[in-house]
Amino acid sequence: MKTMVSGIKPTGQLHLGNYLGALKNFVTYQDDYHMIAFIANLHCITVYQDPKELQTYLKDCIALYLACGLDPDKATIFLQTDVLEHAQLGFILNCNTYLGELNRMTQYKDKVAKNEINLTGGIYTYPTLMAADILMYDADYVPVGDDQKQHVELTRDVAIRFNNRYGETFKVPEPIIPKTGARIMSLSDPSKKMSKSDESNKGCIYLLDDLKIVHKKIMSAVTDDKAQVKYDVHNQPGIANLMTIYASLTGKTMSEIEKEFEGQLYGNFKKAVSAVVCDELAMIQEKYRNIVESNIMDEVLLKGKQFASKKAQEKLDLVQKKIGIEIR
Repeated sequence: MKTMVSGIKPTGQLHLGNYLGALKNFVTYQDDYHMIAFIANLHCITVYQDPKELQTYLKDCIALYLACGLDPDKATIFLQTDVLEHAQLGFILNCNTYLGELNRMTQYKDKVAKNEINLTGGIYTYPTLMAADILMYDADYVPVGDDQKQHVELTRDVAIRFNNRYGETFKVPEPIIPKTGARIMSLSDPSKKMSKSDESNKGCIYLLDDLKIVHKKIMSAVTDDKAQVKYDVHNQPGIANLMTIYASLTGKTMSEIEKEFEGQLYGNFKKAVSAVVCDELAMIQEKYRNIVESNIMDEVLLKGKQFASKKAQEKLDLVQKKIGIEIR
């Protein structure tokens, strides 16, 4: 069975974009691949996080992984910091990555362009830790949104360079970008990705939001004056975003959605989107409540840690012998 690796960085509450762009796909993939789905808590601290809030986000993330349908009998679920080899391999890959490659990484470039001050070394070097997260487990595939493809490309470059220098060591992974739901945009500003950092809090639907609030956010979503439900990202980005959400949850194509709402007002379409979103979140929230009241999370993390640690120790030992830093 092929291996797929991915993780979510819970620096805030998980939202609909995380679910449709990542978690929902993880659940689908776990039937056909060995799905390694970790909680990327080291990546959380590239910028300061309030420790108490971060604890809450981490626990919620684990519970929501399970509530959204990840099955610990099919997928390996663990905390990144429970497997210390991630950080060690990350440093080794740092030493096999060029400054020019890190200078071109989008998040770092964007922050420099905005003249942000007090940037941490973690902001600059986290892509090599991400490469370690992937290469540690001989991933065949990495599911990513189209805006994250750059990270997999860097991972591939580093893996190929290492293999050329030291002999075949890492499997070179391929990115998988879902056709639908890969990138969910803000409801209040469809030019921006749905984000936990949404200042107005109107554009982001959190998985644990009260359903009345969810309905209100969708009904208030930015649209346009064209009065037609048509998938046109450039001219009707708000409607296109709502169509993407609706398609992701119903399995319908964009043309089928256009026919379904042909001649109807935007209000009717928004109500339909709200209905499918609220139905989905109601199921997730009920499962979430049951999970947090049990001790299943500890069991799942221990099982995941045991599997991941064994694989990581084997890979790190091989890497260190290849580069000559272990005395044999």
